[in-house]
Amino acid sequence: MAIRDRACTLLSSILLVGITVGVVACANEKVNYKVDLIEPSDFFLGPEDVLKVTVWKSPDLSGEITIRPDGTITMPLIGDVPAAGLTANVLAQHIKERLTEYISSPVVTVQVKEVNSYFIFVLGEVVRPGKYPLKSYANVMQGISLAGGFAPFASKNKIKVLRNVSTGSEGHEEKRQIEIPVSYTDILKGTAVPGNFILQSGDVIVVP
Repeated sequence: MAIRDRACTLLSSILLVGITVGVVACANEKVNYKVDLIEPSDFFLGPEDVLKVTVWKSPDLSGEITIRPDGTITMPLIGDVPAAGLTANVLAQHIKERLTEYISSPVVTVQVKEVNSYFIFVLGEVVRPGKYPLKSYANVMQGISLAGGFAPFASKNKIKVLRNVSTGSEGHEEKRQIEIPVSYTDILKGTAVPGNFILQSGDVIVVP
């Protein structure tokens, strides 16, 4: 069986440059996505996160706001503002730009009061499989540790992380699930590709 045909039954990952990884899918389409080997310096907002928005000298525009499931918040004067996928500082800038229609030189700050959007699943041969809400970023090995570690018969070198990624061009994006293989032995040796990477919200660790 040719290598290209084998790709139709198994997703394989290749480290390209730094933290950019390519996955070969069944239709011979290469899906590029990123894995972070170092914890991001900024937190990206998501649904159910609770924010404290402060507009200087405008108490009527300030207060705590929860990001809705559709990823937006609603504020007086300006209405709906997209928030999911942004950092608090970027969201504050967007709010400021919208408020300039009504207020001269507004000063806006956004603080994250509660993190509710970041969670992972750990399934299979671990001590405590289930869903794990997290308040800070975790890597693959930390995720398995949260689930109590490996069960006695775990296949440690056949771990995979299931992740939903967007493919296609802007305006024609599609969601698809990819598999990122993880080898425990290779991580210990420091030879794993892509390595002990940082998990994204919604990632599913499967330990067969």
